[in-house]
This record gives sequence, C-alpha cells and structure tokens, in this order.
Amino acid sequence: MKNTVQNATIQGNSLSKVQLSKTQNSFWIIVAAIALCVGGVAWRYSISSAPPEAMAVNESAIKTVTALGRLAPRGEVIKLSAPTSSQENRVDRLLVKEGDRVKAGQVIAILDSNDRLEAALAEAQEQVNVAQAKLDVTQAGAKQGEIAAQRAEIARLRAENQGSIEAQAATVARLQSEVQNAQTEYERYQSLYQEGATAASQRDSKRLTLDTAQKSLQEAEATLDRIRSTSPQELSKAEGTLSQIAEVRPVDIRSAQAEVNRTIAARNQAKASLDQTFVRSPIDGEVLYIHTRSGEVVSTDGIVEIGQTQQMQVIAEVYQSDIGKVRPGQRVRITSDAIPGELTGTVERVGSQVRRQTIVNTDPSSNIDARVIEVHATLDNASSQKAAKFTNLQIQVVIEP
Repeated sequence: MKNTVQNATIQGNSLSKVQLSKTQNSFWIIVAAIALCVGGVAWRYSISSAPPEAMAVNESAIKTVTALGRLAPRGEVIKLSAPTSSQENRVDRLLVKEGDRVKAGQVIAILDSNDRLEAALAEAQEQVNVAQAKLDVTQAGAKQGEIAAQRAEIARLRAENQGSIEAQAATVARLQSEVQNAQTEYERYQSLYQEGATAASQRDSKRLTLDTAQKSLQEAEATLDRIRSTSPQELSKAEGTLSQIAEVRPVDIRSAQAEVNRTIAARNQAKASLDQTFVRSPIDGEVLYIHTRSGEVVSTDGIVEIGQTQQMQVIAEVYQSDIGKVRPGQRVRITSDAIPGELTGTVERVGSQVRRQTIVNTDPSSNIDARVIEVHATLDNASSQKAAKFTNLQIQVVIEP
C-alpha cells in the first residue's frame, strides 16, 4: 500500500514538471515574438526617419569600384635592346646610369661592332668617290690635251706619209732614168759587138748593169705602192681614235651612273649598319633599370629600361563584373603603404580585353584566377611627382562614381 502511494506521488510530481516546462517554453516564444515585432517597427521607423544624405552615402558606396593596380610611366616601360641582327654583340660603352634623364634620340649605349662598321662605311664612301670621278670624266669627255695630242699625231702621220711618198717617188724616177741609160748603153754595145768593134764581155757587163737597174726600179715601185696603200689606213685609225676620245656617248654615261648608284647603295647600307651600333632612346624619359653593362653580351631583357616618369599613370585590374561601373573621366583615388597620403587621378581609358588577373593580394582566400579588364588612369601633376620613383608599385585603387 505504501509503495502504491509513493509511485502515485512520483508520477504526480513528474506530470507537474512537464506541465511547468511547457508553460515556460510558451512564455519565451511569446517574448521572442514581441521582440521581433518591436525590432521591426523600430527598423522601419529608423529607415523612414533617416536623412537623405545618409541614403546617398550608402548608394554611393555601392557604386564605388575598388581594385588592385600598379604604377607605370605613361606609355609603359620601354626596354631598349640591340637590333635583331646584332644580338650577339657586346656593349662597348654604356653612356647612362639609373636615374638619368634622357632625350629622344640620345645615344644610350654603343655596341662593340662600331669600329668595324665605321671602317666599312669609310671604304664604301671611297668607292662612291671613285665611281663619281669616273662619271665626271665620262660626262666631260677626253681632256683637251689628249684631243690636241691626237690631232698632232694625225698631222704627223699625214706629213710623214706625204714625205715618204714623195721620197719614194723620187727614187723611182731616178731608177727609171738609170734603167733608161743602162738600156741605151747596152743597145750601143750590142751594135758594136755585132760589128766586131767590142768584146762580148763588155757587152755582157752592160747587160748586167741594165738588169740590176731594172730590178732596183721594180723594188722601188713596189715600195711606193706599199706606202700609198698603208698610209691611208694608219691615218684613218688615228682619226677614229680622235673621234672616240672627243665623243661623249650616252651609253658610257649610263654605265658610269649605274656604278655610282651601286656604290651609293652600298654606302647607305654600311651607314645603316653603323647606325644600329648606336642604341638611342625613342622618348624623353628616365633610365629606370640597367640590364647590360659595358663589356657584357646584350641581355635577353635588353640593355636598359626607360619610362616617361614625368607623367605617371595607374593600371588597375577591375573585375569584369564591375567594369560596367567604370567610364573615362571618373575620379580615382590611390593608396599604398609605400607612399604617404593619397594619390588622385582620372580614368583615361577602359580596356576592351578580358584577361587573367596578374596582381593579387596576400589574402589566401582570394580568387587568383579571376578575370579582369585593365583600366588606365592618369595621375595629376602633384601625384605624378610623388609616384615618379615607384614604377610597378602595387597599389589599391578606388574609382569613384
């Protein structure tokens, strides 16, 4: 009986606890509901009673674009190198140092092939001079002295030929007279021999004298004929030589001019090769970095890096999802731990190519494979002066709406 009473008591207590727990839960649910209602009313009241300025600030913050970027000279950094045909050359003289200001066209370095190509240019110029001199002679014709000498030679030949003919003709005439006399003498002795008034030996002697005179006459006449036939040939040859040296033929001028043109082309090629040994700056700017020094083979990175640091720019990598909020003319604010204060500028150009992000922060959770578009902004003068020594510095960029 006692046990039955105890069990009934325990069950009654348990039932009371359960009922109490349910009552407490209902209470807290009601309290929470009341709190939510009060909070909602308060929030709606705070929104409706907030000033317009606060609403504008919140809306502006939503439209502001933030991005990582870097500082760069206007026009980016230029790497100066040797010409492609001179990649194996060494730098003979480096004429600048880092931080130097240079002008467009200023010689930065001289390659070691300079001396050899300078000698080649001098030789090519000498060939031009020789060809030009030949052309001048051809255009002017022979010198007057040469023409006068040739004319004198013609006169000499004429006089000589005339004298030879006259002398030989006189010899022929004399021999003809001797033959005639010998013929007369022989005929007389022939008559005397027939009459028995002279010996046969005397007659034969006169015959021999006649034969000798006749032979001499024949030889003299042959010589005269030879002189008369060869003299005009020699004279004609001399006159032809005179015509050649006195005449300026167009074909000779064209040939001489072609040689001049060829040597000038070779000279120009030699000059172009020599010019390539002078490495010149294409812009007004500052020497930012030296890759190759005197005596070294030209580096694959070039010889020096040059940039227009007098006008710096910002290259920001804006997420492609934010690019619709960016347009030229917007104000840009730039900050970096390396530069005190804040830099300012203006968006100049929005890129048109989506590319992989190259500038990342140190947050390990950041997306290193994000797609971005480059936005170029020009710094104002004061900011450019501050940023001039910080090419490629990573920065934080805020593009205002």
